[in-house]
Amino acid sequence: MNQTHAMTYRPEIDGLRAIAVLSVVLYHFGLPGLGGGFVGVDIFFVISGFLIGGILWDEWTRSRRIDILEFFKRRVRRLAPAFFAMTTVTAVFAYLILLPFEFREFGKSLVAATLWLSNVQFFREAGYFDIGADSKLLLHTWSLSVEEQFYVALPLTLLFLRGSKRSVIGVLLAAWALSLVACIALTPQAPTATFFLFPFRAWELLSGVLLAIWGKEQQATWRIGAWVSWAGLFLLAAALTLIEPGTQFPGWQAVVPVAGTVLLLLNGRHSNLINVALASKVPAFIGLVSYSLYLWHWPVLTLSTYWRGTYANGYEAAGWLLLAVALAVAAWAGIERPVRRSASTKAVVTSFFLLVLVSVGAGLWAYLTQGALGRFSPAARIHVEASESFYSDWSRCAIADSGSLRGLNVCTVGPDGDPEVLFWGDSHLRAMMGGIGAAAAETKTPGLIVWHAGCPPLFGLAKKESAATPAQDQKCLADTEQMRTAIADMKGVRRVVLVGRWSYYAQGAGTGADEHNRIELSPVKQATAAQSQAQLYASAWSVTSAELRQHFDEVFVVRQVPEMPGYSARQVARDIVHRGLDAQALSKATSVENDALLRRVEQAEAPLKGLVQRSEITIIDTWPSICTPQCQVVHNDKSYYFDNNHLSNGGAMALRELLRPALTGRRTP
Repeated sequence: MNQTHAMTYRPEIDGLRAIAVLSVVLYHFGLPGLGGGFVGVDIFFVISGFLIGGILWDEWTRSRRIDILEFFKRRVRRLAPAFFAMTTVTAVFAYLILLPFEFREFGKSLVAATLWLSNVQFFREAGYFDIGADSKLLLHTWSLSVEEQFYVALPLTLLFLRGSKRSVIGVLLAAWALSLVACIALTPQAPTATFFLFPFRAWELLSGVLLAIWGKEQQATWRIGAWVSWAGLFLLAAALTLIEPGTQFPGWQAVVPVAGTVLLLLNGRHSNLINVALASKVPAFIGLVSYSLYLWHWPVLTLSTYWRGTYANGYEAAGWLLLAVALAVAAWAGIERPVRRSASTKAVVTSFFLLVLVSVGAGLWAYLTQGALGRFSPAARIHVEASESFYSDWSRCAIADSGSLRGLNVCTVGPDGDPEVLFWGDSHLRAMMGGIGAAAAETKTPGLIVWHAGCPPLFGLAKKESAATPAQDQKCLADTEQMRTAIADMKGVRRVVLVGRWSYYAQGAGTGADEHNRIELSPVKQATAAQSQAQLYASAWSVTSAELRQHFDEVFVVRQVPEMPGYSARQVARDIVHRGLDAQALSKATSVENDALLRRVEQAEAPLKGLVQRSEITIIDTWPSICTPQCQVVHNDKSYYFDNNHLSNGGAMALRELLRPALTGRRTP
């Protein structure tokens, strides 16, 4: 059954679908000049709203009711067969290729996608240590979940609204306006939410719905003038080439592709060059297979790049793209079309529920078995375990909702009670939380952790970081200034421990695998003379030490763990499993030359040495446990590192004894 149902077939809409799917697919495969290709999803949203809205409005106006069961049967027939074919094949390859924690996460996404909730899952998972998109084989299903949530919301809304046409249209217009305003207003502060979640995308689908309703009520001919189509095409071209991925999208920028799509639909039956081109055989055929092409392109892309690392050249990328197209055409011809044309409703619905049970069961199995760890060799498991060994027990963590720490990330450790020790730091503190928690429990010392990723725990500094947005940089400064005030209220806290990636802040750049990351420090108060990054960093230490000593008996500083420039537990595990990493390459990836390391930390540790000499701070030295004498990742068949600068939870647990003096206040002999 065609998605247009009772509507007259409009081939130019399939041509518009072709623009949408090719934009997304070619953008993902790296076609130059298509920086905004991801807005193809927004084009799809408007088209779906237009078609489904038109069908449901026809039904509602005839009888003031919606046959929900019949509607969902049509949706299942249209969408489910190709979806489950894709997820089944993808699950097989995921089992063969993905590392255990990645396969475990795939299991979660398989369950979420099957239950139309993958957009919520990917929103919740977005964060500093989230796994990369290259191992999220079902990431593209987020937009399908948004549409499927729309397929629930719209018919139920029409079903329960008993008023006149005018009042129903008024409710839909109000929902459209509220969603649009929320999307624009909240994108700067919460771009992940507005990107993934249905309430902030509903206005795009409702744009299509309201256009369809207008057309029905006005008996529109969809013929206005060629200029309307040209204006729509211009807006789409601008969106596809000028909009860039980032935290400003969707926001107001999404209005551009949505408006362009609305204009093209509005004038779709007018005889002009654009509509003739859209309705021609090739674009219309691509539109017909667009759903399958969207389904297949992402697993082909992610699995191939995961396995290959990076494409050798454009010809290889083109080869994988052709494979995705071939799979899409085969799925359309062999699954989508036959099921829609000839399969009985009973067979379709029964198969749907069976496939849902199998899919959810397979996803739960992958998750509950921790990704089937036994698939890999002992040598690989060392790094496999480290790649998923990043402390994730948030049961005693929250964003403070009151008091002087309101709005900050805080965690409690040790027994209940007023904290005796404050741990303050960046993501390196986050990495050590498992070890800190264990040490606090062992010493029966209540403690408080306050952390902010990428934010130096030093007073008097603002930062501008390549890996952060301006709003995030401002939040770092605000949090640091808030801590400056909050410590005065911590009357029962006797000791403070600072944890940070000091070499990053002193030098202004990462190293090795993250050398592209940059951070620029600046004084909060205008300095009388220009200072280098290292000088600003050193000055901040003097200020911070002096202020902390006014409020705490002792100030401890954890010596930054040695950076391992070439290491990533995830990548090393992949290389061992899929590429047979040799001993020499493994050694290079899992160690660092001492001379290079000393040069890297020289500027970071210079001000600390002066503070130690003046007995202003006490250093907790992590190096003797890692450098024996060469600094290495692996000790006692355990990787101490998660990536090239963060400890794994195993490493944090192994180093927890170093924290005992800070927790107890008794120095080790």
